Order: sequence, then C-alpha cells, then structure tokens
Amino acid sequence: MSESARRHEEASTEWHGLSRTDLYDELAMGESGLTAEEAARRLEEYGPNEIRDESSVSPLSIFVAQFQDVLIYLLIFAAALSLAVGLLPGQEPNYVDAGLILLILFGNGVFGFVQDYRAEKSMQRLRELSTPDATVVRDGEKMTVAAREVVPGDLVVIEQGDAMPADARLVEATNLETMEAPLTGESASVPKTTEPLAPETPLAERSNMVYMNTNAVRGRGRAVVVETGMDTEVGGIATQIQAAERDETPFQHEVDELGRRIGYGIVGLIGLIVAVQFAFTQAGAISVLLTAITLAVAAVPEGLPAVVTLTLALGSQRMVDRNALVRRLPVVESLGSVDVILTDKTGTLTESQMTVTRLWVGDETYDVTGSGLDPDGEFRRDGETVAPEQLDPVLRCGALCNNAEPAPDAEDREYFGDPTEVALVVSAAKAGIDGSGERVTEIPFSSDRQRMTVVVREDDGHTAYTKGAPEVILDRCESVLVDGEVRELTDDRRAAIRETIESFAGDALRVLGFARKQGVDPDADEERLETGLTFLGLQGMIDPPRSEVGGAVADCRRAGIRVVMVTGDNLETAKAIGAEIGFDPAGAMTGSEIAACSDAELREAVEDVEVFARATPEHKVRVLEALQANGHTVAMTGDGVNDAPGVRNADVGIAMGMRGTDVTKEASDMVLRDDNFATIRDAVAEGRGIFDNIRKFVNLLLSANAGEVLTVFVGVLIGSALFPRLFAAQSEALILTPVMLLWINLVTDGLPALALGVDPKADDVLDREPRDNGESVIDRRVALSVVTIGVTVTVAGLALFFESLRTFESLVRAQTLLFTFFVVAEMGIIQVIRRRFGASLLSNPWLIAAVAASLLLQLVVLYTPLAGLFGVFPLEVADWERIGLAVAVVLAVNALLSRVYDRLHAD
Repeated sequence: MSESARRHEEASTEWHGLSRTDLYDELAMGESGLTAEEAARRLEEYGPNEIRDESSVSPLSIFVAQFQDVLIYLLIFAAALSLAVGLLPGQEPNYVDAGLILLILFGNGVFGFVQDYRAEKSMQRLRELSTPDATVVRDGEKMTVAAREVVPGDLVVIEQGDAMPADARLVEATNLETMEAPLTGESASVPKTTEPLAPETPLAERSNMVYMNTNAVRGRGRAVVVETGMDTEVGGIATQIQAAERDETPFQHEVDELGRRIGYGIVGLIGLIVAVQFAFTQAGAISVLLTAITLAVAAVPEGLPAVVTLTLALGSQRMVDRNALVRRLPVVESLGSVDVILTDKTGTLTESQMTVTRLWVGDETYDVTGSGLDPDGEFRRDGETVAPEQLDPVLRCGALCNNAEPAPDAEDREYFGDPTEVALVVSAAKAGIDGSGERVTEIPFSSDRQRMTVVVREDDGHTAYTKGAPEVILDRCESVLVDGEVRELTDDRRAAIRETIESFAGDALRVLGFARKQGVDPDADEERLETGLTFLGLQGMIDPPRSEVGGAVADCRRAGIRVVMVTGDNLETAKAIGAEIGFDPAGAMTGSEIAACSDAELREAVEDVEVFARATPEHKVRVLEALQANGHTVAMTGDGVNDAPGVRNADVGIAMGMRGTDVTKEASDMVLRDDNFATIRDAVAEGRGIFDNIRKFVNLLLSANAGEVLTVFVGVLIGSALFPRLFAAQSEALILTPVMLLWINLVTDGLPALALGVDPKADDVLDREPRDNGESVIDRRVALSVVTIGVTVTVAGLALFFESLRTFESLVRAQTLLFTFFVVAEMGIIQVIRRRFGASLLSNPWLIAAVAASLLLQLVVLYTPLAGLFGVFPLEVADWERIGLAVAVVLAVNALLSRVYDRLHAD
C-alpha cells in the first residue's frame, strides 16, 4: 500500500475533524489540486469511483435455484415414477402423468426466474446513481472529468445545482447549502461551513462535508475528495445491501414444510399399501407395485405449486391496480402477517416538500392551506378565508428576496433552488404574486449574517427587501407594518413578535422574518441598506404530512399493526409531525440514544417507542433487527438511498415509486407507485385475503386427496374381504383406477382451486389481528377439516360403492358411481370450506364457471366415447339419485361440524 493510500485509510473516519492543513497533508495534495500524473496513478491504485457489484448471480444460477425445493423434488420423483411404470413387465410408461407434472414444474420455474432476476438488478442500478462528470482542479487549472475518474485528493469545484461526485471535505464555501434528504432523511437544505468539527459529530450534522449523490441547492464552494466508490457513504450502503441475505418468507418456509410432510406421507403410503395388499389380498406382486406407485402419484397435489404461484400472481396484479408493484411473489402473502410497519418520515409520511403553513402579519396569525408545489391554497384567520391583499407585503418580500427559479421543461422537477425559497415562491403564488421585479443589488445569505437582502427598482424608487432568521431581522427593524400603516416597533410589540416566533418554533415550524426599507440608495453599503427596516411579518414552514396518512395509520392500527416512524430529521420536527399524524411522541429516541443502547436494551425500547429521530442507516437497521428479534414481522418503507439497507433486510421492504431512488426500489420487495402510505393498508388487506385463498385451496386439495387415498386403500381391503371372487378377477384391485384418480386431481381439484385464487377478500379482513409469524397454513381448523371431510367422503363413498356392487355385481358400474360421487362431492365441499371465510355462494363468478366446467367435463366423460378410455358406465337417473343422497349427507355433516367448531371456539 502506498503512503497516500495508508494515510487515506487511517484518516477515513474523521475527515470532518481535520484542519485544512492536516487535510492537505493526509492526502498529499495542495491548493492547486493533484497533478494529472498523480491523479492517473491514484485512479489505478484506488480503482474507479463507482459502485461495484460484488454479488452478481448468473441467470442460469437463478433459473436452477427455482427447482431447489422439497415439493419440486417430490414432483420430479412423481414424474419419474410415472415413467418407471413402463419398466414393469407388460406395462407402458405413463407419459401423460409425467408430461403434465414436468410442464407444471417448468412453468413455475420460469415465473419464479423472472421475479428473482429483476431483484438481482439492484447493484446495477446503484452504478447508475453516480454522476456522469465533475469539475476538478488539476495542475492548477479547472477541468471536467468523468465522475468515475475522480480520486481521493482531487479538488472539486461545486456550483449551485451540481451533484456531488464523491464524499468530500469542504475547504471553501460561499453561501453553500446542499440537499441531503436522499442520504440522511433531512428535508431542509443543509448550510455548509469549512471549520473542523468534533470527531464524534453525527453524519447529519457534519456541515463541512458533502456526500456522493447529494446536490448543491445554492452557493458555491470547493472540496477535497476523501472517499470514492465503495468507500463513500453510498458505497457503504451498497455493501450492506450486498451482504444482506434474502431470508425465506414465512410462506416459502411453510410450502417447503408442507412438501416435506407430503413427501414423508407418500413414501410411508407406498410401503403401507405394499405390505397390506401382500398380507390381505390375492393380488400379484406386479399388481401390488403398480397400485402403490399409481396411487402415490395421484396422491401428490401436483397442482399445488401452480395454484400457489398463480394465486400470488393474480394477487400481485390486483395490487398493481392499487398502485403497489410487487417484485417478489411470496411477499404478497407475507404482507398478511406484518404486525409492524417501520416507516421513514420524509417523502413517506410527509410531502417531501417544504410548505408555508402559517403567517404572522400585523398582530394576526393566518393559516395557509395547500401543500407541496401546488399554487392552489387559501389564507385563513380563525377558520375564515381572508383576501390575500392584506398579506401582500410579506408574501411579495418572500418572492422577491429569493433565488429559486423554474426548472426547464426537460427537468423532472419544477424548481431549481433551496427548498425554503421554493416554499416562499409557492406561498406567494397562492396570492397571485409572481415575484417579478428588476433586481438591482443582492447581498447574499450567509450562515454568519443569517439574512439576505435584494434591492428592487419600483415605480416610486428603490426598495430593499430582507429575509432571514427572525430574531436577526427583528433586531434591525425600527417600525412594523400593521393594517397597511407603518407604526413604531415598541418594546411590547417586539416581545409579542418574539412570543410568536417561539410559538411557531414550538410547533416545529422553520420560521423566517421579513422586512423592507423603501426609498433606498441602491449603491449604499450593506449596513445602511439593512438597518432601520420595517418589519413585515413571519412565515412558518414545514414538510407537512400527506393528507391521507393519518387515516391510513389508524386503519393499520385497527388491523393490529404498529406503525413506527424512523427518520433522519431532527427530534422536535419528528415529534411534531408524529403527533399531528397520530403517533405518541412520548419517549421518542434519537440516533445517538439508539447507538448507546445494548441490543437487549434496544429490544425492550422498540416495543414502546413510536418515534425515532436523527437516525442513520445503521440506526434504522438496528431498530429493524431489534423488532425482528422480538418475533415481529416487519415491513419497512423508504425512499432515499439511506433507507436501502433497512428495506433490503425487512421482512417486507417497501419503496416509494415517485420519490424513491432507484437503489431503494431495486432493493425492495414492493414499490408504491403513488407514494401513498394508504396503499400499504390496501396491500396488507390484499395479502390477508390472498392467504385466506391459499388456505382454502390447500384445504380443498388435501381434503380431496385424503378422501381419495383413504377410500381406495380401505376399499381394497374391504372389497378383497367381502367380494374376493370379483376383486381377484381384476388385473388391478382398485376401487378407482389410476386414470380416474388423475382426472379427479387435475380437473375437479385444478380448475376450482385456481378459481379460489381470485375469491374476494372478506369484509372483516382488516378487523383481525395479524397472523402469527409461526402460524401454519394448515392450522388446527384446516387439519380438522381435512380429517372430517376425508372421513365423511370415505364413509359415504364406500357405502355408495359397495351398495351398488352388491346390487349390480358390476365393479365398473360401482367404480363409475364412486368416481362421479367424488367429482360432485368436491364441488359442494368447496362452498363448505368457503363459508368459513365469510364467502357467499355467488360472490366469485370465476368459481361458478369453474364448477360448471368441471361438472360438464364429467358429463362428457360419462356420455361420450371417452367413457371407453376411462372405463366408466353411463349413469342412469337412479344412479344420480344415489349420488345426490351421498353428497347431501357429506355436505350436511361437514356444514354441521363447521358450525359446532365455530361455536366452541367463539370468543
């Protein structure tokens, strides 16, 4: 390592604490910047100033990963078994079964690949955040270079509107202010200085530093680059994102566990059937093995992955219609179990735009309506709308003493300039004041002066307009404007104005004072222009809450979801905004207090605190991890680069689509296209509804398969005992043939199960508590339903089968009745299951169509030449009566049991 690189590494965490001389010495550079030769050498030593992707995954790896799942393995095994049947003497491979299963697997894999491949683009997006070029001083001369060629030690020239190409320490700053909201969450611009700061100064308060991907909104300066590429603050965030592993969602874990259970059950089933049939029937070895394999294949719910994927996809499409773009399908379901939402303030709960909300003019206070950049708004006093003419002087002063200007149409913003000055332009526009005037002189704002003055040519001469810190402006005034008249500024009036300033500040408003001096000499010096002023009034501004946020937060709480605000903004502003929305500001913590807490202390604190302020990205991640360690399922929202690590690590990461940076969007699971917090509420409701639908068709599939397997297994044993001659004459001693079982699984289970995926959500979906993190899809209620349905279907089906077999002594006819009974019974069972979730019979037209299609297909099998392929008998009216009676018994018993369960478990 070179000497310059060693010095750079040793000082990298305390650049803001170094004097200018020490800074130059540490970086081995001077007032004339680096030489071109030295810059080239350092570029080779440190590497390009860009965000590197060190965790890229090949598309092939992503695709292969889609098939690394227990249930997928099970289905591949089932397909192999279908083909392996052909190895038995006198048998043909079951190409239909195998082909269908493999087709489902491939389709599921492609769908998952598309979703995961998009998620892996986050690091590529980070590169695009780098500025394209920068102005640096090399060999004593200014030149423009590509931002990726900027190196530590480069002297960067900063002008208003420039984006920072790297992290740099300021050595010159003239009225320089930067907008750091994407990094720190601070909604106001940050004045910059050059003085050394204490080493422990937090990131948001390092006024002598500028950072990559922030912008200069006013003034100019020069800064020495101290960190580039992955060593910048943004690079540190990128490193955290790359290091973060995507944990399985609760539902992904549940599907894996379900697959394991089914796999173990089928392996055990094969062994049990082989053993029992050898011991209790006269079937030969080949027949027994064929029976076991085909029954096992039929028992696999091969439609489960496809139905899960399609249900999640359909749910994600409905969420797109509600302005929520889902990037990972399983997260749709995870939303239903979220019990904490960790939200940023700026741009998420608020408008991300300073807005004047209150005025003080002539002993009266006025409220200003409207927000953001919208010029529509009213001025109200005591709730009554007033004419803006009486407020003209203070609004005109704010518009004239202002350097904000409209952005060109090609820009993706409306104004260039400091957000505070933009807010003054907008407040004036609400009164029809455009701020036009011939400016003759400007005395710029500085942090030392804390004021700005412009001299404007007017019809009756020249007028000096001044704005700045209210106390500073007040001290320079001798009179005050009241009701259009200039009056003496007495001690009592000064005291009243100071009380108003304190009142505004107590409500977390940023307060500016305004004054003027008419009939001035434009060539007068600063002191003469800015003394003897007439006080015009005050304007108080804040980044206000979005209008719909309060109701959305209340709805989330009604649904059992805590909402916690974590922001980089200052404590008082965070508490004031939080209180206005409905947060409890009591006990609010700052980032420094978070840092001082042990993990155990923070885990205890996060259960009570609703507002965290002055939080860095690391603080946000600690709060998130503390909540997760306490067993919470956490959704985190964000828009700035500083939010990306938390968004990536959250159970559900939610980015703002309009205000959000690309890196945050690509690190997220879901993007709100309208930046509306209320959309999260809608997404949670949709997620809960989707989980209900998943539970419905899992219940349906497992109940149907349980009934089929139990019926065939018990039926073979009973049949071999009661009708040994008849059963021994069959090549396959089955109650239902393999093709019948496959037909039931793929047609009656498939179409209705898919239709269940679009079942409307229950009306009370947001009145429930969130689903527990560890709660299984197959809860006690579903498990009991599977057992009761399986048993009642088996009892009724076998009664129907053996009664027919005894009456007609025809196995084919008895099989046909049982085959059709299963189709009809499962159609009725769907509504028994749906009733538990409050779904009415006619609420899902797609389900009605699916049931009708399934029944129609069954009729086609029974009464067309397909009957020969399925080995079925055309049923007569009396047969349908028998089936109807058996189905009615099954539905009545299960409906009764469901009601009994509801009463026993009612609150």
